[in-house]
Amino acid sequence: MFAVLSFLAFSALVALISYLKTRNDKMVTSDDYFLAGRGLTAWVIAGSLMLTNLSTEHLIGLNADAFAHTVVVMAWETTAALAMVLTALYFLPKYLKSGLTTIPEYIANRYDQNTRVIATVLFLFSYVVAILPVVLLFGAAGLESLFDVSQSLGVSKSAALWIIVWTVGSLGSLYAIFGGLKAVAISDTINGIGFLAFGLLVPALALIYIGDGDLWGGLDKVYQSAPEKFDITGNEPGSFLPFGVLFTGMIINQVFFWCTNQSIIQRALAAKNLKEGQKGVLIAACFKLIGPIAIVLPGVIAFYMFKDKLSADNAMLAYPMLVKAILPPALVGLFAAVMVGAVLSTFNSVLNSAATLYSQGIYHIYINKNATGRQMVWSGRLCSIVLALVAMMAAPMIDSQGSLYNYLQKINATFFGPMLAVILLGLLTKFATARAAKVAMILGPVLFYCLVFVFGEQVQSFAKILLNTTDEIHFLHLLALVFILTALLMLVISKIWPEPYVEYQNTIAKVDLTPWRYAKLASGIISALAIATYVMMAQ
Repeated sequence: MFAVLSFLAFSALVALISYLKTRNDKMVTSDDYFLAGRGLTAWVIAGSLMLTNLSTEHLIGLNADAFAHTVVVMAWETTAALAMVLTALYFLPKYLKSGLTTIPEYIANRYDQNTRVIATVLFLFSYVVAILPVVLLFGAAGLESLFDVSQSLGVSKSAALWIIVWTVGSLGSLYAIFGGLKAVAISDTINGIGFLAFGLLVPALALIYIGDGDLWGGLDKVYQSAPEKFDITGNEPGSFLPFGVLFTGMIINQVFFWCTNQSIIQRALAAKNLKEGQKGVLIAACFKLIGPIAIVLPGVIAFYMFKDKLSADNAMLAYPMLVKAILPPALVGLFAAVMVGAVLSTFNSVLNSAATLYSQGIYHIYINKNATGRQMVWSGRLCSIVLALVAMMAAPMIDSQGSLYNYLQKINATFFGPMLAVILLGLLTKFATARAAKVAMILGPVLFYCLVFVFGEQVQSFAKILLNTTDEIHFLHLLALVFILTALLMLVISKIWPEPYVEYQNTIAKVDLTPWRYAKLASGIISALAIATYVMMAQ
């Protein structure tokens, strides 16, 4: 009972603070609703970036992968810091200089409106088939494991998942639909503090418990029991995440996600100036470097504690089991509130970004070209409602066998490579054409989907014979291949059917573009620390 009360109290506190901070906001313009009036400061940007990205698919999913495999999965976090450095130094100044609201808006400026619509549809599709339902499913699975909701309500586990998904999804929708980006960012920041505190507390308490009061002694026991678990390179035959992908598809994945993905970049686009935006992105990059302590190490600790009780097939239960074994009841309730907050933060952040994309890229172009600010806001709210309902219906039907985190990354990768090729060639060349961009954004995802999902077994067999190996070809290698093929296709089409280059002239920034004086120094330190992590943990 005390756990439930503490859960409700923290959740209510976050909602109350978010309401008090936004109750006087009028939300009459697009910038007010979609970009928080372009007034976010560094710490709010950092908190919102982290909680938009981190959720239960990390707490439960990555820890489950660490339980079943090794700490190699921390590559998803550590290498992200390098991509965030690129955002701070190169991409964000360009975006803010053009006064952008969305990434597809840049695509419209560089290519044409039809290319923008294709990009908008791809973004929305990826949100509704991957991020939104998977986030809800992970959150529901975590709450069921922590609170035995099915037993408490006297229903089946399947029914409990439906109840939790619809309850959490409905609550998350309220933030996004009625509060706009400001409410989302404020709730993200508060939940982010709790996420970081409890994320670090769980492994610390677990190691103290294992070490009989000595944290470092506990860590030594865990390491000595299975030192191979701490190999960050993942270079053994048939690795879950081979070291080589860091130089192929992982680069494509991270650059797209952190430099060009609307749901992430929108937080930085809402900065009050370039200085605050750069600081916010780089602060978040620092959190990424310490993130594996919270979302990877507990999986290895759980392996030490429960390897005789829990099989790799049920690795999704590893983190909830660790939390219940380590935390007292009162803290379990607070932790559950933080976990729900993380689900809400990712869910409502993606909903807000989807609303922005639809309102700016479809409604305003094809449905109501003369829309007022209020009409734009309401069109975005309607989009959020529709996508939330679809996600809540889809989440309980997803197959939860295997690595759900890997499933999420595979679905996202279907769109990442082609979209990044279109954006980068637009930024780096003057001859890439709108025709080539359209072809790339349509054929690229189809090619990746066929290589990985439709003809996956045949592709793997052919690749193994070609490369004379028995190891599976990781999907991130295929992501890099699709990116290269898509870029080459664009170059060929652009050369064969050239179009006149129309340089986008609107360089009227809506915020001050004075850079943060320590941006390059901080970026250098972050990059060095990310590389040093691999050097120190390589075996």
